[in-house]
Amino acid sequence: MTKKLGAEFIGTFWLVLGGCGSAVFAAGLPGVGIGYVGVALAFGLTVLTMAFAIGHISGCHLNPAVSIGLWAGGRFPAKELLPYIVTQVIAAIAAAGVLLFIASGQADFSIAGGLASNGYGDHSPEGYTMVAGLVTEIVMTFMFLFVILGATDARAPKGLAPIAIGLCLTLIHLISIPVTNTSVNPARSTGPAIFVGDWAISQLWLFWVGPIVGAILAGFVYRWLGGDGSGD
Repeated sequence: MTKKLGAEFIGTFWLVLGGCGSAVFAAGLPGVGIGYVGVALAFGLTVLTMAFAIGHISGCHLNPAVSIGLWAGGRFPAKELLPYIVTQVIAAIAAAGVLLFIASGQADFSIAGGLASNGYGDHSPEGYTMVAGLVTEIVMTFMFLFVILGATDARAPKGLAPIAIGLCLTLIHLISIPVTNTSVNPARSTGPAIFVGDWAISQLWLFWVGPIVGAILAGFVYRWLGGDGSGD
């Protein structure tokens, strides 16, 4: 278990550092910024690379919603949920702290920019409402977990799951960055919110509730549709 949690820490740290870091440092650079498309790709690449690196050690969840969805789908034991979730959240906070430290090295940096926090209403990138944000997070996380459960099914093509999962997360970001800045991951949302405080903390509930509801629904639906994924 210690090795599993160590792998989850490194993987989740990389997801927040790479995904949120691309948004903080590279998205809006005049003329050469990577924009929404680049940030979407960055998040997908963090998962794809870590799935190959640690998937065989911890399963490469990197996300409380993924752990909960895999439990709902009959793929993950309940007794390991809390240690995984705590580790993922701590890793996300650590990565956000590193991002803040690096970003503070720029003379005109301000935490008011949000440090890639998720939000709705006035804090949605394009001004979407709370209800729109909640539905987006539920549906996007449902689809993410559905792809994860299908791609890692014993009957699925071998060795290709990381590619499918990474591309799915990229697509999810392409759709939903304008709405909520894309969470589908409570740990990823918690890390930056801890340092931003204020509105980011008050809106954080949505980025726990939405992803968890979507993940549980996907776990139950895939379990009904495809069985437990054991190949039996």
